[in-house]
Amino acid sequence: MIQNNISNIIIILLVSSFGYFLNAQKINEQRPNFLFIISDDQDASTLEFYGDKYCDTPFIDRLSKKGMTLRSAYNMGSYSAAVCTPSRIMLMTGRNLWETIDYNIEYPPLDYVHKPEENYAKITPSDESYNSMPSVFKRAGYQTFRTSKRGNSYEGANLLFDMRYDKKNRGADDENGSKWHADKVINFLEKRTQNTMDQPFLIFLGFSHPHDPRHGKPKLLKKYGAIDPGPPEKINKKSPKLPINYLPKHPFPHGHPNLRDENFVEGVKMRRDEITIRNEKGKDFACIEEMDFQIGRVIKKLEESGHLKNTYIFFTSDHGIALGKHGLVGKQNLYEHSWKIPFIVSGPKIDEDSNSLGNIYLLDVLPTLCDLAGIKIPNTVDGKSFKRVLFGESEKVREVLYGAYSGGTKPGIRAVKKGDWKLIKYDVLDGKVQKNQLFNLKQNPNELLIEHQNLNVINLTGNTPKPFQVNLAEDLKYISKLKEMEKLLFEEMERVGDPYRFWNQKQLIKKSKTTNLESSQ
Repeated sequence: MIQNNISNIIIILLVSSFGYFLNAQKINEQRPNFLFIISDDQDASTLEFYGDKYCDTPFIDRLSKKGMTLRSAYNMGSYSAAVCTPSRIMLMTGRNLWETIDYNIEYPPLDYVHKPEENYAKITPSDESYNSMPSVFKRAGYQTFRTSKRGNSYEGANLLFDMRYDKKNRGADDENGSKWHADKVINFLEKRTQNTMDQPFLIFLGFSHPHDPRHGKPKLLKKYGAIDPGPPEKINKKSPKLPINYLPKHPFPHGHPNLRDENFVEGVKMRRDEITIRNEKGKDFACIEEMDFQIGRVIKKLEESGHLKNTYIFFTSDHGIALGKHGLVGKQNLYEHSWKIPFIVSGPKIDEDSNSLGNIYLLDVLPTLCDLAGIKIPNTVDGKSFKRVLFGESEKVREVLYGAYSGGTKPGIRAVKKGDWKLIKYDVLDGKVQKNQLFNLKQNPNELLIEHQNLNVINLTGNTPKPFQVNLAEDLKYISKLKEMEKLLFEEMERVGDPYRFWNQKQLIKKSKTTNLESSQ
């Protein structure tokens, strides 16, 4: 009898221990959650890590301290004036710029009612949206949620989120500003039932700010010495200083006349004077700080709900913005301020307060999310996973970066970057403007031009450039480097399927055809 009781106790203990083991194993094997945050038109330099100490972003800065910041992250570019649109298509599909040019881009009707089950039933493996972000994660058992601005996006993917809220919120009040998007995420986390608590989630949080018109809250506008819409009659001492690479006018036509972003921005229009630019930067900072506050609310809710430790948080933007840099206001160019994007990731196994080069594109996000979640990366994806970078196992995913802007006159603008060297190439206005710009970014990180050495500009910016901080393309000392970068750009254009060619690439085309012929024999 005693022996039987002992046996029963042992069995109970073994069962209990096994149950505990299974539970522990379940926790250890729990798939991660994802919170992907993307702002709209945010220059990387507005964040402390990338150089700015004037705009207050405590929650984004804290995210950087808790995780990894990538020093070299880029939006590949655009085939249209609305740079926002292709960036989001690349993000959703992992495809490169020229492979997404024919993807559907639609605005949902204002009375749209989201019925994801109907759309899931319609898609097949032959549809582009089949391997888009929400579809891939849905099939892997994830609950998917999206809130973002209405329009300028890939509707084929948006239709496949389990929950979806769209609103072009660029207002200053809570209902029409960044709070609206944050509230939707918080409500989603609050309403997750006991039945879905074990189901991992993918949240896409897209803000409509700081894109113009930049309607900041009155308190924050006052803080940054700005008025809305502006410009004011005189300079407010509280307004942000002019950027180091400010110019009153771009030195030459950049290829897209009568562009909305350059000519019709509320409170700016055609003005590039100090008062106007500083006021607009103040408005920009006001919008960014409010967005930062809302990000803090969302992260707090993640912590309260017990999800934070098992959640990867991504923060980035669709592209940058000029706001006075190089005499420009918009994003339709390939200077660092518009081509480069902020990129921060925190989460399990990512070292705190770390940074790495990265050399990533937005199209690398989908394969990286899949890699982190243990999901097979679709074979339609062109991007590369940067999981190894995040885990400190590698410094970068590629050596060369390619950028394009072809939204105006063709072929437009192209850029290529390798190491410290960068080439920007212009062939616009039906061949009337054909120019090269060659920069060593280590020596000239702000891509200063000879025009920045004008005394009036120096007096306005307070920055005296070094003699070598100019466009080096016309300096005979760098002719071999220019040829090297020209060849590199052409190779990248061929690799990504760029359909256009520049005025002086005929020889390279001929050489490429000869090489291909020889290799095939």
